[in-house]
Amino acid sequence: MARRKVLVTGASGQVGYLVFSRLMSQPDLYDVYGVDKELRPSDRVPGSWELELPDDRFKVCNLADYDEVASAVSGMDVVAHMGADPEGQEWDSVLNNNIIGTYNVYEASWQAGVKRIVGASSIMVSEGHREQEPYKAMMERRPEEIASEFETISPAVPAEPRGIYAASKVWLESLARIYSNRHGMSCLCIRIGQVERDRPRPPLGADIFVSQRDITQIWEKAISAPEHVRFGIFYGMSDNRYRWTDIDSAREVLGFVPKDRAEDRHNYDC
Repeated sequence: MARRKVLVTGASGQVGYLVFSRLMSQPDLYDVYGVDKELRPSDRVPGSWELELPDDRFKVCNLADYDEVASAVSGMDVVAHMGADPEGQEWDSVLNNNIIGTYNVYEASWQAGVKRIVGASSIMVSEGHREQEPYKAMMERRPEEIASEFETISPAVPAEPRGIYAASKVWLESLARIYSNRHGMSCLCIRIGQVERDRPRPPLGADIFVSQRDITQIWEKAISAPEHVRFGIFYGMSDNRYRWTDIDSAREVLGFVPKDRAEDRHNYDC
């Protein structure tokens, strides 16, 4: 089987670098390249990491510049799009990186004949569900108030963003639908859980935790999914005790089987 030529945007970010490294470790399967706005670790990258981004595999790219994006995606089979402002504190930054930048990635990829885009969405598009019961009780670990049976939140349930960063990820998911339906591309979206340096964020966070091993697994599964998988939104989540998101579709479509859970990383069973 021919190697897939993959571009990872946001390659110097925490999840971007995890995926870049995973693909780089399998040269028989992937020919991988990375771009980011600068050659330095993002603020979310653990200080103990030393990023290995070879000069012949990485280049600086401003996602808000269409010509730079078009050059980066040229010749690629798959684009793993993770480049974004992850904080959403300043509108101008969200506009340039998450809105314009994401549009540029989808449009330039289509024009270049890229077969698949796997886009980084976020659990934050579903943040509003944590304000409602029983999901609030699951977030706060109040097991006595959680029914034995309840409906998990699937990607089919309307998004409930609570900030402009999350809204920008709804934009990404909408673009994925457009480019899949109108242009016949394979467009998959991963709603990334809380990675947080491979441990749940205390005191809350065990319900939406995803380990580095699990998030890397689902990204690789999406990148290498069969050609007939044309569109999908999937929760990238570990199998946490109080998980309220549905990961069945990721298991059925992508073959994603999480290996970890929050309770194995911290005393969250109480």
